[in-house]
Amino acid sequence: MSENFLLVDRKTSVSAAIEAPVEPPLSDRESLKILVIGSRRGVTTTIQTLHRLRFAEVREWSPLLPTANPGEVMSILSRYILPD
Repeated sequence: MSENFLLVDRKTSVSAAIEAPVEPPLSDRESLKILVIGSRRGVTTTIQTLHRLRFAEVREWSPLLPTANPGEVMSILSRYILPD
């Protein structure tokens, strides 16, 4: 579904309709979860490396969560893709 927004240029009092991009319905998208498990340093380094590679923003990952193993943490990234 497309939504129309009205852009108003206050300097010239000109209005223009802008059409927002159409996103596929949620039912058409597949949810993926990417999980990184390891030491605090290893998980943090991996998240920062993936950020530098433009895979995901650091803020998109969950906070570091403890696992059942001492000294081990995990972080989760959720993404949505369109199946082929």
